[in-house]
Amino acid sequence: MSSSSSSSSGDVPPPPDDANEGCVGPTSSIAGRASACAGCPNQSACASGAFNSPDAISARKDDRNVLISSLSRVSHVVLVLSGKGGVGKSTISAQLAQSLSSRGYGVGLLDVDVCGPSIPRMTGVIGGWEPVYANPNLGVMSISFLLEEGDAAVVWRGPRKNGLIRQFLTETDWGDDGLDYLIVDTPPGTSDEHISIVQFLNDARPPTSNKSGVGGASGAIVVTTPEEVSMADVRKELNFCKKTGVPVLGIVENMSRLQLRVSDLSFFRDVHEGRSMDDGDNDIMGGTSSDCTNDVLDLLREKCPEVLSMIASADVFPPSGNGPRGMAEKFNVPYLGRLPLDPNLLKACEDGVSFVDRYPTSPAASPLNAICDKIILALPVEDDNEDDCERNGTMQE
Repeated sequence: MSSSSSSSSGDVPPPPDDANEGCVGPTSSIAGRASACAGCPNQSACASGAFNSPDAISARKDDRNVLISSLSRVSHVVLVLSGKGGVGKSTISAQLAQSLSSRGYGVGLLDVDVCGPSIPRMTGVIGGWEPVYANPNLGVMSISFLLEEGDAAVVWRGPRKNGLIRQFLTETDWGDDGLDYLIVDTPPGTSDEHISIVQFLNDARPPTSNKSGVGGASGAIVVTTPEEVSMADVRKELNFCKKTGVPVLGIVENMSRLQLRVSDLSFFRDVHEGRSMDDGDNDIMGGTSSDCTNDVLDLLREKCPEVLSMIASADVFPPSGNGPRGMAEKFNVPYLGRLPLDPNLLKACEDGVSFVDRYPTSPAASPLNAICDKIILALPVEDDNEDDCERNGTMQE
C-alpha cells in the first residue's frame, strides 16, 4: 500500500483481493496509473477516483467507527498462527482459552478458520449467531454455528470470507463486561483471512487503545512442530508478522515428543511368521504382534512398581537443527516452551474440556500452564473489580 494515499480521512482501505502484486492502493494519488496497475481488473475503478469520493470516505469512517466500538471493551487480541496445517493451532487456541478462563479472566474464542472450524468440538459447544459459553468466563464464536449441517463444506472465495470475519468482529456480542482476552484461531498460511483480520484490527485498535502502545493485534502465538517441513512454513508466518507489524508473543513447540506414564503404555509381542494368531490378537505391525500389556504391567507391579509412575518418551517428529528454539533466536522472538504429544491433551480437546483442570498431573499440563503464565505476563490485564492476586493465584510459581 502506497504512502502517497490521498484519503482525507486517513483511513486507507486495503487493495482489492484480486489486485496485482505491488498494488499502490485504491486511494493513492496514482491509483490506476501506476506501473503495477497495468492489466489489473480493478484499474478502471481505481483510476475513476471513486474510492476518494466524499461518500466513500464517509463510508470508511463509519465502518471504522463500528469496528472501534465493537472491540472497545477487549483488552487484548491474541492471534494463534502457523504457516503449517496440522501443527495444533486449534488445540493451543482452545486450551489456552480454557486455561485463562479457569483463572477467572473473561475470554472470547473466535474461530476464523472458515473452511475447517474445529473450535466448537474442542470446547464442547454448539450454537447460533451469538457467542456460546463453554463456561461462565469463556464465550466461543465460529462459522460452524451457522451451518445447517455439521459436515457441510464452506466453499467461499476471499471476499465472502473477509465479509464474515468482519461480521464476527462487529456483530458478536461478548457481553457488557467485555473481554480480557480475545483468542483468534486462524487457518494455516498467510492468505485472505490473515490479511483481513490484521487490517480490521489495525482499523479498530489504534495505538492508544491498548496498554502496549501497539495498534491492531496485541500479539501472535506461532505454533510449530519441530521438523523442518513444518518450520519452513512457520518461518513464512514469522515474516508475515514482521511485514504486517504484528508483535510475536512467542513460538510454541507442539508435539515435540510423545510422553506417557509407563502405566498408560500398551505392550505387544512380535509373532513369528507362520504362527497362527488367536482371534484376540491385535492387528499391530501388519498383524505380526499380540497384546501382552496385562502380563507386562503385572510383572512390573511385582518386580519394580516404581517404574509404573515413570514417564516414557520418544521423538515423533524428528527435530531439525536447533529446532523451534533456534528459530526463535534467529527471529529474535520469545520461545514459549515445548508441549509434548500427550494423549490426555488430545482427549480433552475431543471431549471439549479444560485439559489442565481435567488432567492436572498429565505430562503436558505443567508446560501448558507455563505457557499460559508467560502470556499473562506479556499481556497483563488491569482489573478494577477484583483482586488481581486472587485471580492469578492459580499461576505456576
